[in-house]
Amino acid sequence: YSLIAQSALPLRVVESQFAIDSSGFSGCRFDRWFEEKYDGENVRRVNRKEHTWVKAHIACGTRTNVVTAAIVLDKHSADCPQFAGLTKTTAQGFKIGEMSGDKAYLSAENVEAISGVGGTPFIAPKVNTTGGIGGLFAKMVGYFQYRREEFMQHYHRRSNVESTFSAIKRKFGDSVRSKCDFAMTNE
Repeated sequence: YSLIAQSALPLRVVESQFAIDSSGFSGCRFDRWFEEKYDGENVRRVNRKEHTWVKAHIACGTRTNVVTAAIVLDKHSADCPQFAGLTKTTAQGFKIGEMSGDKAYLSAENVEAISGVGGTPFIAPKVNTTGGIGGLFAKMVGYFQYRREEFMQHYHRRSNVESTFSAIKRKFGDSVRSKCDFAMTNE
């Protein structure tokens, strides 16, 4: 992943606004499992299968769509815990002015991670989010609640990460050909 971070460095004079998201890449292998279903008093076994896939988490610039940090994990990896690492990797090569993320990344730790590298967080709060825990998290939620239009202008730069994934998938495809998990991650 260091090659990705190093190849983005020539654009550090241009980029200061970043967004984080994840997307899945399907594999060519199927995972199979049996499920027992109870139909009244009868028990029947149902054979299920689904494609294997890996999940790529990236941070990218919102002006040039350059990928500044990436990590590929298994399909069940949560988005929120990856945020701080991607932010830290991006901050090693870039000055972060703003960092946007969708509701999956909402946590006080992630807000602190952005502020810790000198950036301003723009993570959309969920409908039941309050600023009750205080600190920088409460300031961000207050900004969202009382200056929503201005907050959303910054937050919607996050849409560029969707464009980045779209371009990657159009260029390289939306699936991986490898069969084992390690090779799928490398591909």
